[in-house]
Amino acid sequence: QVQLVESGGGLVQPGGSLGLSCAASGRPFSSIVMGWFRQAPGKEREFIAAINRSGGNTYYTDSVKGRFTASRDNAKNTFYLQMNSLKPEDTAVYCCAAAPYRGTSYYTSLNDYDYWGQGTQVTVSS
Repeated sequence: QVQLVESGGGLVQPGGSLGLSCAASGRPFSSIVMGWFRQAPGKEREFIAAINRSGGNTYYTDSVKGRFTASRDNAKNTFYLQMNSLKPEDTAVYCCAAAPYRGTSYYTSLNDYDYWGQGTQVTVSS
């Protein structure tokens, strides 16, 4: 089992920045692959970013490339998402997710993830 708790959401103006954190517990953090997803009202949950176990490889969906950065600190059991140049369309509930390593560096499908945080609201509005 892995428990995930997100923090750092809030209200930010367009063009602003916000950082999210995801604290993990329950199994060795360095053994799990991490991902960020978001779900806007009336839309399906979508993949945002993923990171491999060491933090050396990341993958992003096209809509956030160059604006969002995923990272992890295995010593602190924490996964991060730094969001810059935020747009109103980034408004959503953001969730972190975890999956045991299954031979692939990172996963982009929500079906690949076994554990989910409760989510944190990010609102981009003037």
